[in-house]
Amino acid sequence: MQILQQFVKGPFYWVAMALLAVIAQGVALYYQYVLDDYPCLLCIHVRIWVTAFFLLGVIGFWLRRSKAGLLIAHVLSLVFSVGLLERSYVLYGTENGFIDGTCTISLGFPSWFALDAWVPWLFEVQGACGFTPNLWLGFTMAEGLLAASAVAVMITATVLIMNMKQAIKA
Repeated sequence: MQILQQFVKGPFYWVAMALLAVIAQGVALYYQYVLDDYPCLLCIHVRIWVTAFFLLGVIGFWLRRSKAGLLIAHVLSLVFSVGLLERSYVLYGTENGFIDGTCTISLGFPSWFALDAWVPWLFEVQGACGFTPNLWLGFTMAEGLLAASAVAVMITATVLIMNMKQAIKA
């Protein structure tokens, strides 16, 4: 636990968060542009949460010396990981048929937040819901996202609790 506390206090936690988000987006873009597996509405929602993690990693890096800023960043990391878990669960449920898989080709965001128009190469819905490609060893992308987001919830919750305990002691 001491090692995790030291890791979280330093810049590497936030750099790792941003780097993992870049890698995740890179994998998604590889599947989209190289393997022609086009993203559905739910996949784009996942990409939005992953982008939020990238931005939080950058912001957390700069706020890591501020106790209040760091606490806010840790709370947001838990919120983002829960949001990612929820979207991953819906994607998994849609793929496996226990959640209604109807979705549109439009993100449905207001014009002031038109990510699909601003950055279409990353956020444009191009496929139908209900299928995600295989990654490795027979695991689908939905299963991989569900597992990764569950781990993210556990890590961010642990880190937030540790941070809150330290703030109370101080």
